[in-house]
Amino acid sequence: MTILIALASAFLSEHYGAPAMLLAILIGLALHFLAEDPKTEHGLDFASRTVLRLGIALLGLRVSVGMFAELGTTVIVMIVASVVMTILFGLLASRLSGQGSRFGFLTGGAVAICGASAAMAISAALGGARDKEADQQMVFTVIGVTMLSTLAMIFYPILASQAGLDEHATGIFLGATIHDVAQVAGAGFSVSVPAGETAVFVKLIRVTMLAPVVLVAALVFRRNLRDTEAVRRPPLLPAFVIVFLALASLNSLVAIPPAIADWAGTVSRWSLLVAIAAVGVKTSLPEVFRIGGRAIGLLIGETVFLALFVLVALTIAAT
Repeated sequence: MTILIALASAFLSEHYGAPAMLLAILIGLALHFLAEDPKTEHGLDFASRTVLRLGIALLGLRVSVGMFAELGTTVIVMIVASVVMTILFGLLASRLSGQGSRFGFLTGGAVAICGASAAMAISAALGGARDKEADQQMVFTVIGVTMLSTLAMIFYPILASQAGLDEHATGIFLGATIHDVAQVAGAGFSVSVPAGETAVFVKLIRVTMLAPVVLVAALVFRRNLRDTEAVRRPPLLPAFVIVFLALASLNSLVAIPPAIADWAGTVSRWSLLVAIAAVGVKTSLPEVFRIGGRAIGLLIGETVFLALFVLVALTIAAT
């Protein structure tokens, strides 16, 4: 069923231009009644967890150490600083709004790194006993960042033009601020081919931050679990993160044949689509909406904070 949902969402995305991840969640939510059948429980769990980890791990073949050298130290420092500061902003704002540190880390990481993929990876690493609540928060975050990313794809090129950024700086701005890779490419290439190439490149640099952020999440929140949850603590370094790092290292040391890289990218995209469809089926939409308006405000606030941080940094660098 989750594969059928993934196929349907991909078909609709190709024909109507809507994000496939968002469509997979919405179709899954409409089929929530399937989650109430005990016969589907193990299949949905397998799709939402094991298949998810496979998709995240294969992202490692898209990054390499050489990517860092090509951008230069200043841009790398700005990207790392923007990720760290956005997550810290999310933690602070989440606590002030009564949402809790876990939710702040989840939304901050999703906004700062790579949208839906980061949300799923961080959620998988957080662990804890409240799996149902964690799934609801992840669905809310994926829906929120996907919609905000689509809006950013439309308006951020205009913002960059108004700010007087050149093609290269515009590409850096778009790649460092828009949440999902597809929207980054759409925004960048709508400006120019060089801007699009730079934007996608910067975006992939942000993806490399996924592994250390997931490790930090596992370390911090694993330590904060109650003793009664000790048997359910997530591992210090999740296996899918180890595979991610191993594949990224391999991609840095040897030239991966394009056919293998393309195959891995395809498997990764479909795995993530199947996984998010399963999470959608497992989630009750009314319970997602109970997360409330303050959570929506948190996501918007983190998105605005990231855009302003990068825009100010680029303006200072240009002067």
